[in-house]
Amino acid sequence: MANIAYIGLGSNLGNREANITAAVDMLSKWQGVKLLRVSSLYQTKPLASLPQPDYINGVAEIETTLDARQLLSVLLDIENKLGRTRGTLDNSRTIDLDLLIYGASIIDEPDLKVPHPRMHLRSFVLEGLCQLDKTLIHPLIGQSMTVLAQRLNGGDFLADSSRPQLITMAGAIGVGKTTLACNLCKVLDGSMICEAYDTNPFLAKVYAGKHDLALDSQLYFLMTRVEQLSKIAPGRPAIADYVFDKEHIYAKRLLDPEQCQLYSRINKAVSGHIDEPVLLLYLKDSVENCLDRIHLRARPYEQKIEPEFLKQLCDDYDDLVANWKKSPAITIDVAKFDCRDMACVQKLACEIKYYLAI
Repeated sequence: MANIAYIGLGSNLGNREANITAAVDMLSKWQGVKLLRVSSLYQTKPLASLPQPDYINGVAEIETTLDARQLLSVLLDIENKLGRTRGTLDNSRTIDLDLLIYGASIIDEPDLKVPHPRMHLRSFVLEGLCQLDKTLIHPLIGQSMTVLAQRLNGGDFLADSSRPQLITMAGAIGVGKTTLACNLCKVLDGSMICEAYDTNPFLAKVYAGKHDLALDSQLYFLMTRVEQLSKIAPGRPAIADYVFDKEHIYAKRLLDPEQCQLYSRINKAVSGHIDEPVLLLYLKDSVENCLDRIHLRARPYEQKIEPEFLKQLCDDYDDLVANWKKSPAITIDVAKFDCRDMACVQKLACEIKYYLAI
């Protein structure tokens, strides 16, 4: 029985295009392998921290009667014949052939893992897969290559267990960030980091119209967030019900130009050592639904929030996430996702685990 498989192609030494062309040609002539399509080739930056040449990457789609282990053996043999040297300090290679997907198979063995365990973190892999079949579903994560690529926004990421496993939330007031963060903590056995709404002595006065205290309120939030996000230990997930980068959204909306300029200088001076997130969760919903939740939770200082202000926040968050490059970002349509439903939260948590180094 034949299976459809996808092979990652890469080279950053010698004549890179020729290396890939030779590998594809050898693969197409192997008994039990039928070459179906090859994506375009594209240049990418290396992930390794050591200096090395840029890569040429692509993806090949094949039909094969070989089983996954036999196919892996073929790929290793082709690499060796094309001069692949293993164990180099910077991990450069004349040719790199990765078994990305083998039908709907899920294999977890010491020397063979399918789907490739890091492919969903690599735009240079997902780009080629999307060219070949944008509806192809990741057998473990359960999302299409298109969705997985959108989450990376063109970036390539490493799962690094030495980093704090910080998950942050983005979204307008009343969208459900704290509820989701709290429930994810239960499922993922994570530590909760909550925005300091209740202890901010200026916030209620600002919402009541005392705009001269807006800078004080923003600085209070800034300092508490820096304190919270600069001492997270690696290992157990930490889940914050806010994203640090929202600071500039609210400063722009609440401060006058002079205050905003001063605030930006202070922000830059104190925020250099905060821990960056390994994953962003972006919650989206209509202004009307957010207002309903705001009224239901009945925080007195929030009850005068105007729809136009919420709409501006939604637009600002859209811009923030559209330009987000620090980590993968999962967008959640709250109109279709109940942050209180533990079955929904559990399903999301299963996806999140693939983005963490735990």
